[in-house]
Amino acid sequence: MAPREELSERDVRILAFERSWWRHAGAKEQAIRKDFGLSSARYYQLLGALIDSPAALAHDPMLITRLQRIRRARLDARSARILGRAE
Repeated sequence: MAPREELSERDVRILAFERSWWRHAGAKEQAIRKDFGLSSARYYQLLGALIDSPAALAHDPMLITRLQRIRRARLDARSARILGRAE
């Protein structure tokens, strides 16, 4: 995916959703389907691209930094599980 210089309306909505998804009644996946009409897999693909986007970082640095930290922790935990099984 080529880097984008500005965020689309959907990108801004995704970032707003990530800031406040816990306020939605029900499961996050249901809210994703309702609010965006996307599968959760596609939503997380788009979110992953946003987490790496300089435009998203400029738009909401605290949120993007937090999401990058969460992603890094999950990747580290996954690596530790994989390495733990291999030993």
